[in-house]
Amino acid sequence: MKATIMPHAPHSRRALSDAQVQQFIRDGYIRIDNAFPRQMAEEAQSILWRDSGCSPDDSKTWTRPVIRLGMYGDRPFVDSANMPVLYGAFDQLVGAGRWLPCRSMGTFPVRFPSVNDPGDAGWHVDASFGWDAPDFMDWRVNLTSRDRALLMLFLFSDIGENDAPTRIRRGSHLDIARQLAPAGDAGLTLRELAADGFAGSAARPEALAVGDAGTVYLCHPFLVHAAQPHRGTRPRFMAQPPLLPKEPLSLTRPDDETSPVERAIRDAMAGRL
Repeated sequence: MKATIMPHAPHSRRALSDAQVQQFIRDGYIRIDNAFPRQMAEEAQSILWRDSGCSPDDSKTWTRPVIRLGMYGDRPFVDSANMPVLYGAFDQLVGAGRWLPCRSMGTFPVRFPSVNDPGDAGWHVDASFGWDAPDFMDWRVNLTSRDRALLMLFLFSDIGENDAPTRIRRGSHLDIARQLAPAGDAGLTLRELAADGFAGSAARPEALAVGDAGTVYLCHPFLVHAAQPHRGTRPRFMAQPPLLPKEPLSLTRPDDETSPVERAIRDAMAGRL
């Protein structure tokens, strides 16, 4: 069943504390526990198991380290991304009226316990435009993060340290902002950004996107992150959709109108972070 997304007004109730907003600017991400109900996660898992061709009760069917499933606009997926607490957080981080409701969870990488290398565990940032290029390494990112307001990690299963949690380089969004600054509106391709293996953020401390089903990580679009092999016992279900902007980011707004996403970029360029 498809979800129905209702228009929303700016939220007067703050979803994030001042400390969380400052953490987002400094570290590039914040974690929201219980962002959506566990029941939604379980309903979504049932759909993913069905489409995977694998059995939740027979590990012999888990023959690959990762299976990628298609776009999901079913109710448990879309409803999970349109919860009031997330709307409030989007307003605080991106700006009220500056983002579009999520209508799809996008591609879903389901990771299974395996001794084999999944083949996709390199450090990277997610592209924000140029998706018409046939080679994904030619997709692009620019300083105002055209067509991407946030990177989001939705946990649809309980994910511990051994369950292939996404690796995050804390503060790496600042390094990427400085790398993008000279490139202007054209930005850089993923190939250009990755030319040095993201050495500019290699010294950053690493965090893991762990949590119970229903946890959501809201991340700066420039955050450097990576997958990793699954060394646990139960498959990992996590989605990584973008939050799309309704209007472009701006680095020239008055201070009192600048969003935390924009402020992190400005502070990085000015050397304040």
